[in-house]
Amino acid sequence: MFCGGFKSDMTGTKALALEAACRAEGRAFVRFDYYAHGASPGDFEKGTIGRWKEDTLAVIDEVTEGSLVIVGSSMGGWMMLLAALERPDRVKGLVGVAAAPDFTQELMWPELSDEARVALARDGVWRSPSQYSEDPYPITLQLIEEGRNHLVLHRLDSVRCPVRLLHGMRDPDVPWRHSVRLVEALGSTDVTLELIKDGDHRLSTPADIARLTTTVETLCREVAAG
Repeated sequence: MFCGGFKSDMTGTKALALEAACRAEGRAFVRFDYYAHGASPGDFEKGTIGRWKEDTLAVIDEVTEGSLVIVGSSMGGWMMLLAALERPDRVKGLVGVAAAPDFTQELMWPELSDEARVALARDGVWRSPSQYSEDPYPITLQLIEEGRNHLVLHRLDSVRCPVRLLHGMRDPDVPWRHSVRLVEALGSTDVTLELIKDGDHRLSTPADIARLTTTVETLCREVAAG
């Protein structure tokens, strides 16, 4: 199961590559769009971490069955960890790609300029320029404040399934040291972190995709073998 990133969608390079790789192995695969992402309707400015968590859990409960390996990209890394906490009997393995748990509090809030904070206090929204889109990303005060209800880095000791993390060292959005913090926070002892020295945030080059699909397939086989 693939969980995409903030303002991303299920037609991205990683999602489609993983689907193709799973099909080739005869393995079930699910990709989906959160509320107000991609093909899913809604007002993006009304989206919250909690709402997207509920989307993730609904897909697990209503679309999938059996043991799950969840791949989470960026914000999807937060979603996969929330799923592991909420559905420990179903989630048997995790693969994070530039995983960004708690990013609204740990990465976004500290970096906001005085201008952005004034806009949030005054308007409830600040429109952040993005290198991934011509349109700015709307960052809402609700996103920041509601996100504090779902922070996970302080409560991951109960996550004991195997975890594989991939992170580019040239990631401008989620510093690779954030994945080091995640390694330290997890209760599992079966955790590996692979750092890609010239890797960016997306990790979508052919070499990156090959690394990801190999990592996921290897973990799926390990989980299936028990």
